[in-house]
Amino acid sequence: MSELRFVRLGFGAEAVEYQVAWDKQREVHAARFADEAPDTCLLLEHPPVYTAGRRTAENERPLDGTPVVDVDRGGKITWHGPGQLVGYPIMKLPRPVDVVAHVRRLEDALIRTAAEFGVETSRVEGRSGVWVLGDPIEQRPPFGGLNLDFDPRLTDEEFDPRLNGPEYAPSNAGQRREDRKLAAIGIRVAKGVTMHGFALNVNPDNTWFDRIIPCGIRDAGVASLANELGRDVTIEEVLPVVERHLREVLEQAELKPREIERPAEPASV
Repeated sequence: MSELRFVRLGFGAEAVEYQVAWDKQREVHAARFADEAPDTCLLLEHPPVYTAGRRTAENERPLDGTPVVDVDRGGKITWHGPGQLVGYPIMKLPRPVDVVAHVRRLEDALIRTAAEFGVETSRVEGRSGVWVLGDPIEQRPPFGGLNLDFDPRLTDEEFDPRLNGPEYAPSNAGQRREDRKLAAIGIRVAKGVTMHGFALNVNPDNTWFDRIIPCGIRDAGVASLANELGRDVTIEEVLPVVERHLREVLEQAELKPREIERPAEPASV
């Protein structure tokens, strides 16, 4: 594929409001579709904001009525804010677009990024994004009186971790030694061009995730590079590493259209 252009929109005190970034995405998307711009990845931080993808359920939103921006990407509800590196790769792909392959490439670049900082991550079957895998249940330490052998989240469909104290909070998943998401991914494809992208937790206040059901997942939590490493990690430190791995993975990818399975023709008699 062609060279990938990176645009750093704003970080820290110049963090970009979600609506402003969304408008910029649409502008670049239109230009890319018309071949007036190259494949482009917007990189930025947002001020604190909850955004909900098309599959978000009402009972996954903040219980206190905190405003949520409904967006046209896939996936469910998440949070964006300071300490989180957000990337929106806007790329023209062969049609019909293989969305799963695109997501896997983004995951690959972020897995490589985490590895360079000394954090081992992986994919979890059936769950998009990049994960720090937890210990087997029998090896996890007790946390706040919680007996993980009888974790109600696994058996009670109505269980709401937000109403049951810090031992169930997504931000404490690392202390519980359970699976925790380091980077979330949500994609939309229109006219063969991708929008939205990934959010990599570098050093955010992960308690923001405790007010929602992040990505609709009740039996896991969230992670950050800083928490996993036990030291401060900055966006400035991570930014060039993410760019390098995105460039390596996306520019070297062999892009193919999605294969469409056609029903077999009936056998002749």
